[in-house]
Amino acid sequence: MAFGKTIKIFLIDGDPNGRMSCELSNWTGKAYKIPRIKIKDCSDRGDLQSTGVYLLFGRNDEGKEQVYIGEAESILKRLNQHLNQKDFWNETVVFISKDDNLNKAHIKYIENRLHEIAKEANRYIIENSTTPTQSSISESDRAEMEEFIDNIKMLVNTLGHKVFDEKRELKSKSKREIFYIKGTRGAEGQGEQTSDGFVVFKGSKAAGNTVASMTLSLNNMRQKLVNESIIVKKDGYFEFPEDHIFSSPSTAASIVLGRNANGLMEWKLKDGRSLKEIESDGKNVKKDTQTLL
Repeated sequence: MAFGKTIKIFLIDGDPNGRMSCELSNWTGKAYKIPRIKIKDCSDRGDLQSTGVYLLFGRNDEGKEQVYIGEAESILKRLNQHLNQKDFWNETVVFISKDDNLNKAHIKYIENRLHEIAKEANRYIIENSTTPTQSSISESDRAEMEEFIDNIKMLVNTLGHKVFDEKRELKSKSKREIFYIKGTRGAEGQGEQTSDGFVVFKGSKAAGNTVASMTLSLNNMRQKLVNESIIVKKDGYFEFPEDHIFSSPSTAASIVLGRNANGLMEWKLKDGRSLKEIESDGKNVKKDTQTLL
């Protein structure tokens, strides 16, 4: 169950890594998740000849997730074209209507809104070269399409892509554990551990320069963050204009401090306990609970 709706996932080929179709209870929409190498096998799915929207997913050479958001009056025809036109993607998620109720204006509206939401979430590199044009539809159609979009967001997340998830939502915990870090050369940050990685909060300050002993890979990463304006030069330090997710606490700490750092030791709560101590306490509590059971 999700938001009061049952998600039904069918393995078309009996392979969890193969083609899937997904449906929601009381929804006229339908989703397909299709690996790139299986597009040519989809001539057996007649409904993929219909109008719909699609997302192409992949990663660049640095492992950063990418997405292209598109629409088509014949989804399968367009996907076959993309086999020759775009090489970054390795799978697609497609959305159509089971009752053929989506017209060209509807899918242009959905395409534009999905692009807008993905851009605001700022999790994936968006491969669209231009912003899709939003069509003009009636107020009642707009309300219906917004509900369709909500279901798209839910299913895309269920299928393993967080392209539409706002980073701020990662911090909506009833008991938030905010960690702090402070160093030399202007370094001072706040963040928290999440299921996606370690989030450094907007407004955190990274050291104005790095030490000579900092590893080349971390130096290169830091320079890339500067180039992409993820950290912005200020007077004597760099600032995070938005929340940013790092793969680990140590990577986050190293970028903020401008030197090699063990994030488990450097990130601390206001009471002085380190992230390592917090995680150790959590393991002990779990162990004690199991003993009691």
